[in-house]
Formats: sequence, C-alpha cells, structure tokens
Amino acid sequence: MDSKHATRFRNYVAALHALKDDHRLRGLKPRVGIDFTSNDYLALASAPRMKKAIVAALHDGTPIGAGGSRLLRGNCEEHERLEAQAAQFFSADAALFFSSGYVANFAVLTTLPQRGDLLVLDSLVHASIHEGARAGRADVRISEHNDPQSVESTIRDWRTSGGVGRVWIVVESVYSMDGDFAPLGELVALADRYDAFLMVDEAHATGVYGEQGRGLTAAYERRGNLLAVHTCGKALGAVGAIVTAGSALRDFMVNRCRPFIFATAPSPLMAVAVREALSILQEEPERQQRLASLVAFTHREIGLRGLRSPSDTQIVPYIVGDNARAMQLASALQARGFDIRGIRPPTVPVGTARLRISVTLNVGEDDVRAMLDALAEETKGWLR
Repeated sequence: MDSKHATRFRNYVAALHALKDDHRLRGLKPRVGIDFTSNDYLALASAPRMKKAIVAALHDGTPIGAGGSRLLRGNCEEHERLEAQAAQFFSADAALFFSSGYVANFAVLTTLPQRGDLLVLDSLVHASIHEGARAGRADVRISEHNDPQSVESTIRDWRTSGGVGRVWIVVESVYSMDGDFAPLGELVALADRYDAFLMVDEAHATGVYGEQGRGLTAAYERRGNLLAVHTCGKALGAVGAIVTAGSALRDFMVNRCRPFIFATAPSPLMAVAVREALSILQEEPERQQRLASLVAFTHREIGLRGLRSPSDTQIVPYIVGDNARAMQLASALQARGFDIRGIRPPTVPVGTARLRISVTLNVGEDDVRAMLDALAEETKGWLR
C-alpha cells in the first residue's frame, strides 16, 4: 500500500484498532448452532404457511420488487391489502407499511414532531429512535429508564423554560437488550395529562404479548394520542414495519415523510408474508401460548441453577460487565453448540456487557436445559 493510500484510510484504521483494544471490534458471523440469539420468537420465518403464501403469490404474478416509490408506480395492491388488514388487526384507524423498523422509527420522528415540540426519549430506546430524534426538528430530552416521574419532571422543566409545543413521549414496550416492560399504563396517563402523543415501539412485543399477539398497546387501542410501530422482522417472521396511528397522522406521513416519499416501496412479497403472519397469529394462538410456556420454563430453570437475569420475558440478558469476558463466554457457549452472542457498548451502557439470550420456538425444553447447564458450568466460580 503506497503512503498516499495509507494516509487516506489512517483515521478509519486507527478507529478499528481502538475498538479492538477495547474488545468492541465487530465482525459478521454465520448462523451456527442452536438458535438462542434470533428474534424469530414464534418460528414463523421458516414456517410452512409462510413459504406457501410466498410461493402462491409468485404463482399469481406478485412482483418481487415494487419498482418505484409508493407515490409513483410502487404502490401495489399487496401493500394496501396489508395496511387494511393491519389496521383492523391492531384496532387502529390507519396503518402505513415501511421497509424496516429502523426506517419506520426514523421516518416517524423526522416527520411528525414539529419544530418547537418536545421529544422525551427513554434512555434505553433503540438506536433508530435516537437517530430519528437527532435528525428531526423537535427539542430532545432523555428520561431515566422506565421512570414516569422522570418523564413528568422533564416535561415540567421544559414547560417552565418556555417550551410551548406538543410533547411526544417515546418508549419501547419491551426493551430489546434488557427484556423489561415499559410502564405503559402510567405513561398513557401522563400523555393524557399533558396532551401529549405517546409513541411505542412494539418490536419485541408484537406477536408475543397482548390478545392474539397484538402487542402491549392492545390494551389502549384507538386512542387518538397513541402511535405504535409493529416490527415485522421479529415474531412476524418477515421484513418491514407497520406504523399504526390516526388517519390524519398517516395521511401527513404520506405527504411529508421523506423516507416514505423518496424510497422504493417494500417488496410486495413481504407485504404478502406479513399478512400471512397476522393471519397465523389469529388462527394459531397455540404458538403464542407455547412461547409463553417456554419462557416461564426458562426462567424457572434459571432460578434452579442459581443464575441471574433481570428479565422475565423472552429476552434473557446475562450481565457480565467486562467486554472481553462477555465475548469469551459467548465464544465458549458457541463452541458447545449454542448460538449466543455477546453484546457490548454502545449497544448497552458501559460496564454492562452481556449475553443476550433469546427464547424462541426454534428450541425446546431440552435445548434450554442443555444451554443453561453449559452457562452454569462456564461461569462456575464467577462472582456476580
């Protein structure tokens, strides 16, 4: 490599070396071993019904790609049928389909909150929410995790300092790295008290919680100040995200949302897949029930082995703390045949590197027992 070429990449190489020194250098790994890391909670990604729906759609002439944005020729019948079914399923006034949960969060937060409004983000919300908030027009404040009093104090302080716009409270219903629940009831009450909007990312709740898997916002359906993002790439086994909201907000996004207006529409085949997934939630409730039973079994087995996890959901974090140690433990479990990945900052706060163990219908009770036995053996003698 000549000196000019080396100079051009020097800053990038230095940054990569710094990540390596801090045991935070990432790389891509193939799928190997028993699945304890995916978000395919209901095992729909490879379900026969999903495959049959896609094959039938192809046979009937559904295109693979949309060929353009929704406002041009990319608006396909499959998109509209999905949005109509999703609005009905989630008991919402309207729905809008995006290509991913990341795009949906970014799109909403760069479009709906206006200049002079306030965004109050829970400190542990997904990176896509933080990115959307930073790129948007509204003022942004961070509240303590799962602390409604912190949210209220943030709103009051902002009002006292002269803030007069609309308040948007933004949370996840189930947090992706901690597996804990948001106090939605208290947050709904806060939103009502301050005439605020409540935006809830249901990524890890859709399909898993709520009646027929409608998520934790199902208890608050058809509220005019509630907006939900239902990710399709996790329990629904497909790709994309559905934003459910009032008709006025949906129409505003169609007209003003740049990630919607200027992007090629999602694959019509994915719209077909998501429709089938919603039908499966309604027609095969045993999937949701089996997962709930397996999650309860997992947490009982964790307790029997003296292990600790701060969660009681399908997301089971095992906090290690040190980056290197977390990655060594993940490698040891992978070597024993379990696909478990280490999670390090900035995905989680500094000093909380962990294993993120995911419970899905891709495994059974025997797999869970074997994995927890391996975890207990690999951490024997650790001080936690």
